[in-house]
Parts: sequence; C-alpha cells; structure tokens
Amino acid sequence: MRAPHPPPPERSAELRRRFAEEARCERPDLTTLCLLIGAVADGSLDEAGMDAVEVELDRLAGELPYRPGSPRAWALALRDLLGERYGFGGVSDDYQRLESSLLHEVVRRRRGLPILLSVVWMEVARRAGAPVYGVALPGHFVVGVGEVEAQVLADPFGGGRVLTGADASVLVAGATGVPLDASSLAPAGVLDVVSRVLNNVRAWAEARPEESGVGLWALDLSLLLPSHPARLRYERAVLLVRRGEFLAGAGELEAYAEVVGAVDAVAGERVRGEALAARAMLN
Repeated sequence: MRAPHPPPPERSAELRRRFAEEARCERPDLTTLCLLIGAVADGSLDEAGMDAVEVELDRLAGELPYRPGSPRAWALALRDLLGERYGFGGVSDDYQRLESSLLHEVVRRRRGLPILLSVVWMEVARRAGAPVYGVALPGHFVVGVGEVEAQVLADPFGGGRVLTGADASVLVAGATGVPLDASSLAPAGVLDVVSRVLNNVRAWAEARPEESGVGLWALDLSLLLPSHPARLRYERAVLLVRRGEFLAGAGELEAYAEVVGAVDAVAGERVRGEALAARAMLN
C-alpha cells in the first residue's frame, strides 16, 4: 500500500518546528505529537482535521462512566466503550498499513497497531481522569491502569481485553520468545511512546524500498526528540545514499565519522570509507 501524500515543503517545515518545540517542552502532549507525525506523513491532514481528532477524543471521554472506581473497573469501562461499542481493535493486516501508525487514521478507521490503539485508550482515559499509562511490553504495547504494584493491564489491539499476568507473559513470549521481565511493566513516558511510534514507521518503510521518503521523515522526526541514539545519524546518511543523494549522504557520513572516531577509531575509519564510496558514486 502506498503511503499518503506528504505536505508541501513549507508546511512540512512548520510541522517539524512544532514537533521539536512540543517534544522539548516541560510536559509534552502525546496527542499533539502523534497528530504532528500524522500531518508530516499526510498532507490532507490540516489544522481542522487535527482539531477534529481532539474533539473526537473529548467526545469519547465524555461517554465513559463518571469515575467507575477501581483500576479494573476503569479498564472494563474502556473496553466496553472503545472495544465493544465503537469497535476499536486490530488485526494482522493492520501491520501492513502505514495508516495504522497515524493517529488521525486510527481514530477514523478504528484500526491500528497496538501502540496507536493504546494512545487512543490512554488519551480518552486521561481526559476522563483515569490513572492510565502505556506499558511497552517487548513486541506488544498495552495499557496499564492504577499503581504499578497492583496495575491492571489491557490490550487495546485485542479490543481492550483485560490481561492476567499469564496473558501478558504469553503475549511477550509469542512476540519475542523470551519470558516477561518485571521491568517491562513500568509506565512508558510520552517521548518513549513517540519514539516507538516512529520506530514502527521506519520499520514499515525499511521493508518497502520504494517508500524511502517515509523512512527519511521518520528519521528526521526521531532526531528532533531531545534524546535519541547517535546511530540514527548514521542511518540517515546511509538512507540518503540509498536514495541516490550521494553528496548529502557522504557529507553526513563524514560528520558521523568524526563523532564516532573520537571513541572508536576503527569504526570511524570504516564510516569514512563509506563516505568515500558514496562520493565515488557521483562520478
């Protein structure tokens, strides 16, 4: 499936500026950041469309019972509303669609990847006053409600199914082949969620060489996050070379070689060799 058409350069630059500003503020807003990702991906998402998503999340929150009680009661209320009444959930085919990583499309289609469906759950629940947060289980993102020591987990991809400890262990083992570690149950921060969303977009694009432009903007947004792996700069340079932008790619490889060479001379020389090879492709 082809990616949505991106916005014009001026609009894209403005959206990226806003993304960087929001990501660096004291309390970054998850809905705003996810909508900005969607607007960078999809030129049809204008300001009115972004506002409409916020209004829909507000509306859904207004349909939740008033403070239903325990964490389990919150989880069941969210399941009943979002999973059963409105049909939010996921199927295996959703992994093949870029729209499954774009919040505005997930709200419209009521389908998406586990992490984006979890964003819907969290943002609806947060508006209603629930003690909710994301839980980045290896290979499968879910939602936690209540204190970590007595949390209740729900799987939005499965329509909001409330998970037992055994259920969570099966999910992780099925996705990774390793046992569930207690440290994986900690709440995920807003920027951790956003970084994982962008990682999913990059993985989608990497499997589709014709969509290298999608991978490039996802890398660019990842690099705007206040904390990111230095290796992303190397990945960006390599992607530029693969796209035939040899001069730009070589320049970025040389800059990365200076950084990595300060701590690993052998790695620095290897990257310099890649830069030379990229320049040679110009001839």
